[in-house]
Amino acid sequence: MRPRAGSKIGGVSVRYAVLVILALMVLLPFVSIILAALHAPGSQISGLSIPDQWSWQNFTLAWEQGNFTNLMRSSMIIAFGVVPLAVLLATLAAYGLSILKVWGNRVLSLGFVLGLTLPVELVVVALYFNLREVGLTNSYIGIILAEAALFLPFGVYWMQAHFSSMPEELVEAARIDGARDMMVLVRVLLPISWPAITTLSVLYFMWSWNQFLLVLVMMQDPDRRTAPAGLGLFVGQYSTDIPLLAAASVIVIAPIVIVYLTFQRSFVNGITQGAVKG
Repeated sequence: MRPRAGSKIGGVSVRYAVLVILALMVLLPFVSIILAALHAPGSQISGLSIPDQWSWQNFTLAWEQGNFTNLMRSSMIIAFGVVPLAVLLATLAAYGLSILKVWGNRVLSLGFVLGLTLPVELVVVALYFNLREVGLTNSYIGIILAEAALFLPFGVYWMQAHFSSMPEELVEAARIDGARDMMVLVRVLLPISWPAITTLSVLYFMWSWNQFLLVLVMMQDPDRRTAPAGLGLFVGQYSTDIPLLAAASVIVIAPIVIVYLTFQRSFVNGITQGAVKG
């Protein structure tokens, strides 16, 4: 028996209702923070409340008192150093493991998978002493290298899964035409891998931007710490001024939202790419 039209409409309505509820659950906290940031400085706020007068100066006060000029610059330097380096290394490693089938590729792949279970809290102290021996503490280079190494296992796993889903005939045809290994990667695989690479880049940017403990341990200079690390100190200084704290939180969150909205289509395509194959 064919399902009735009414049951189909009812099923679609239920799915849309669930999606709307989930969207509200995600968006309401952001709306609450933005509304709290627009209250008058020092106001006592409870729940989701609309301000009587919109107080935009909270963002200016939070920016100046939180020293976000230096903090945002440090976050940008680190994030734009980590993302291309980690994506490049992950792509090359995944290409070697999944396409070139280098010697010991299964053992190496297993090692990267095990690296996914390694938390930052477990290695941050040992990492600090190791980097101190080579003079890379309290420097952007040390943090960039450390974050790239910590993010690498997921990137290799992600790109390896992507390359493994490609038809072998595509690579074989390129090799028959005389393309060498690096040419196969650059001219054949990368042009059709941008959704996966874009998704990985957005995830890396988000993780690097939100990194707190590693920066707090590695960077002793308060002016060179990242925005999330500076926000932690800001909370300790202005714990009773909710509008000011909310404004500072919005400032820290804004770059991630902007990056996601900019690459939203490619990000979604990269996430769903594996689900629509076959």
